Amino acid sequence: MSRGTVVALSGGVGGAKLALGLSRVLPPDELLVIANTGDDFEHLGLSISPDIDTLTYVLAGLDNTVQGWGRRDETWSFMETLATLGGADWFRLGDRDLALHVERTRRLAAGETLSGITADICRRWHVAHRIVPMSDDRVRTRVLSDGGWIDFQDYFVRQQCRPVVRRLAFEGAATARPQVEAMAALAGKVRAVVICPSNPFISIDPILAVPGLRDAIAGCGAPVVAVSPIVGGKAVKGPTAKMMQELGLAVTSATVAERYGDLLSGYVVDAGDAAGVPGRVHEAPTLMSSVGDKEALARTVLSFADSLS
Repeated sequence: MSRGTVVALSGGVGGAKLALGLSRVLPPDELLVIANTGDDFEHLGLSISPDIDTLTYVLAGLDNTVQGWGRRDETWSFMETLATLGGADWFRLGDRDLALHVERTRRLAAGETLSGITADICRRWHVAHRIVPMSDDRVRTRVLSDGGWIDFQDYFVRQQCRPVVRRLAFEGAATARPQVEAMAALAGKVRAVVICPSNPFISIDPILAVPGLRDAIAGCGAPVVAVSPIVGGKAVKGPTAKMMQELGLAVTSATVAERYGDLLSGYVVDAGDAAGVPGRVHEAPTLMSSVGDKEALARTVLSFADSLS
């Protein structure tokens, strides 16, 4: 008998590692992954959803594990030709990846929802576990730097996180509607809510900013367990540590726990990182280099969550 649905909140690369681990230890009907869409943007006339795509590629076994993003066995004829024409080639779109963006853009223009398109792509690529956007409405992360407000992908990719981050905003979040299937899952039988080790500011905060989602998580009656993205004072992936420093925050697992506040029932940190963390803490290896690491951490998180029920 099912113990209920595990609802995971995830950004891209870091979160997708734990999402993969969870998908390998849970049957399809017991896992739903809510993906951040604050990173979504329009580029070269195409609608791009980086975190949804990363999760989909990873769970489909199509991800480029060496590069850390995009599809494996990729070719780059489109970008090479675009560069010769003086086009905007700062956001790398491989030929295989490009097909996904073209098809998504076509279907969105025809009136389909991001949820419906994502579900169909997952089905076609044999991803049995559910991946849903946080909302079908447009939400865009914006970064206030010393030079003013810039779009997230401009900051993250084109400027390679060089600008100093002064503030973050989630444009459109206040009026966005939470994704229907996610809300239904949180209103049903929930085993645990897992906050994957994604950047709390640009991957998890946008999800929690969608009206109704944070309250649904807090009121679902199940343990909420987060995995720290900080190991030994450093970010496992991406600009998390740099952002924290620029926002005047200590780069510690405790700081991230404080960010989530009373939403958390428990917190999983790497060995030696528990200092100053409030509430229930479990120390375990959190670096996920192999598939075995991902499965082991998934089992640890679920066991810890079950102990908090």
